[in-house]
Amino acid sequence: MSSRGSCCDPVGLAGLLFESATGLKRLAGPRFEQAHDLPHQSFDVLVRLARSPGQRLRMSDLAAQCALTPSGLTRAVDRLSEAGLVARDSCAEDKRGSFASLTPLGRERMDRALCYHATTLEEILDGALAREEQELLMELLARLRDRLNPAAARLGPAQPGAAAGR
Repeated sequence: MSSRGSCCDPVGLAGLLFESATGLKRLAGPRFEQAHDLPHQSFDVLVRLARSPGQRLRMSDLAAQCALTPSGLTRAVDRLSEAGLVARDSCAEDKRGSFASLTPLGRERMDRALCYHATTLEEILDGALAREEQELLMELLARLRDRLNPAAARLGPAQPGAAAGR
């Protein structure tokens, strides 16, 4: 019981969130990486670009959504750029800023990868939650994300299929 007298245990709640995310990564990650020869870190960057308007984001906004340090994000985008999956463009409004965007090859690769990933996640999650419960969980997690990561929240709601990569 928390010190506020609530029946909810915030440590237990956070623990369940972390354990669930870890379990999803453990079950889905290796299958995905093997099928698409795409490390989770790269997929994390690509899925956020794929779900963004115009399939591009300022690097600072991309960093807000990814679990990477700024230098880690720069290295990941550089690798994806070398592979022809992402392009980097300068920002006309801010000479110090830049954009990352999916290339046509990146969009094609993400279309295949997202379809596979969604199918894999459906198999893993099958029977765990009813559709209404899944919708409620999405709403609750989006609200939690909006509070804990406002920089990611202001970029807009997750689109169908996009949450699969988180």
